[in-house]
This record gives sequence, C-alpha cells and structure tokens, in this order.
Amino acid sequence: MSSALEIYLVDGTYELFRHYYALPSAQDATGLEVAAVRGVLASVLGMMKAGATHLAVATDHVIESFRNELWPGYKTSEGVEPDLLAQFPLLEEVLSAAGIAVWPMVEFEADDAIAAAAVLAVRDPQVERVIICTPDKDLAQCVMGSRVVQLNRRTRVIVDEPGVVKKFGVPPESIPDYLALVGDTADGYPGLRGWGAKSSAAVLAKFGHLESIPPTSASGE
Repeated sequence: MSSALEIYLVDGTYELFRHYYALPSAQDATGLEVAAVRGVLASVLGMMKAGATHLAVATDHVIESFRNELWPGYKTSEGVEPDLLAQFPLLEEVLSAAGIAVWPMVEFEADDAIAAAAVLAVRDPQVERVIICTPDKDLAQCVMGSRVVQLNRRTRVIVDEPGVVKKFGVPPESIPDYLALVGDTADGYPGLRGWGAKSSAAVLAKFGHLESIPPTSASGE
C-alpha cells in the first residue's frame, strides 16, 4: 500500500537571492562567491532531512525570458550583482550533484516550470498535496483548495485558497487579472492608473476576469 505523496516545488531564484542578501560573503579557492549557493544547498538538504521525499528546484538560468519581447519594461538582469548572477550555474550544478531535480529555465521562467509541475503533479491521484515554496504572488494563481498551497519558507506561513482570497481579495484564478491591474514592481510592469488594490479586488471579486468587466466600470481609491 503506497502512502500519499507531498511534492515540494522550490523557487531556486528566490532562494538564491534570499541567501545572497542574508549571509556573509564566502569565496572558494578561486575567489568565486559561493555563500548563497551554500545557503540554498543547506536549506534544501534540510528540507529533505525534515522528511521531504519528492522535491524539485526551478531556477532562472537566464533572467530574461520571452516576456521581455512582450513588454519592454519587463524585469532583466540589469542591476543584479554580478557575483549573484554567477552563482546560478554553480547552484544548478551543486543541486544536480546532490541528486536533486533541477530545472534551469532559459526561454521561460522558474515560475513557469513550477506552475507546469504543479498542474502535472496534482493530476496524480497518489499526490496528496503540492507545496509551492515561494512567497511570489504570481504563483498564487496556482493554489487550489488545500491541495496546492504556497509556503513562505522564511516565515513558515502556508497559504491555501481561502488564504489567497484573504490576502488579495480575489480567488487564485483572478490573480493574473489582479496583478495586471495593480502592477508588479518586482516584474517591472506598472499596472493601470486609477486601479489600486482595493478597487481591483472589488471589481474582480464580482466579474472574475478583465474580459468580463463592463467598459463603463470605473475605479479609484
């Protein structure tokens, strides 16, 4: 009799950034900065030690993606510390050497890999829960009941579907529309003028998606 599985999907890009700014500098014998890689590896191994048996890490091997062609202002690697960017290939190599599944993304983003994996995993009847390990609000759209949840590993807060509604005022399926209206500075798009968090949540709670909003609807906070 097989036991139910929990699938952990880790945002390696977020983890690398988080450890880079949280840990003191450390270099290898060649002078390469490695502190963040060490931190992420220790963190992931800690998850396994705590009982995680099915785990994968997605990374932005290249920060730019196909979305930069869709929106010129979309996030790029500009302004990112070179010794942080240089640790991405090393992180991928180290995690692979440790036997951990790694998805280094080039044309697509780490978020895309995590979202696709969540969809596939939740279709498996043996999977009891999919745990998306990142606080990234983009991935809130993947939350499904209590079967696909988000975990902020820094605060240890788990967000299920009611949690998404409580946090944003809209259900997971409306998150793309919500972020399109309010914008997302982390990803480099500004949203629409006059659409704040409260007004966007109120309108989308009623209409669900941008396409369903009547053209006469107005907003403002």
